[in-house]
Amino acid sequence: MTDSTKPVRVILADDHAVVRKGIREFLEMSGNVTVLAEAAEGAEALRLIREHKPDVAVLDIQMPNQTGIEVTRAIRTERLPIGVLILTAFDDEPYIRAVLQAGANGYVLKTAEAQEIVEAVQAVHEGQSVLDPVVARKLIAHLAEPDRDKAELPVESLTERELEVLRLTAKGYTNKAIGVELSISDRTVQGHLAKIYDKLNAASRTEAVMRAVSLGWIPSVS
Repeated sequence: MTDSTKPVRVILADDHAVVRKGIREFLEMSGNVTVLAEAAEGAEALRLIREHKPDVAVLDIQMPNQTGIEVTRAIRTERLPIGVLILTAFDDEPYIRAVLQAGANGYVLKTAEAQEIVEAVQAVHEGQSVLDPVVARKLIAHLAEPDRDKAELPVESLTERELEVLRLTAKGYTNKAIGVELSISDRTVQGHLAKIYDKLNAASRTEAVMRAVSLGWIPSVS
């Protein structure tokens, strides 16, 4: 559980100084976020993250030296207990998939309202997954497109318990939170997810959720 009385501690990385200034201002004006430091490129961002150990890293994708995707991957490889929110102008589907596969907790476009971005930072800090509605629709549309390879693979129906687990996963619940909600162990949740991935021919939580949405098995995450 996070302490909602304390501001969320953030490292902000974007290669445009004017953009960083604007983002920092509205984050800190909310009163719920403190920006510990800023970085203009990826390697510097990673150094600051290791040094300050923030609650959330807010990263652009395209930065010199290391991209936001590479920084995210490094954070996950080093098992740093930090939420990652990608804040970018890019809404191309390959970028979205690469970011989520690297382990980011959220993907929000710079066209979002300031309050939406503040709420996304807070949600990521609380362990939730955040997808900009535009991004969510693109993923769903992509997964709904005919895919010859996957079309030939049978999709097996999920049990009611597996659907319960997947619905909570779609809401951004962690394995531990799902276990608490359903009165089962983390290991049991992990077992259910493994079966869900297998049945849906999915490689990740996001892909499993999006495939289930496209099949009409669970509500849209937008």
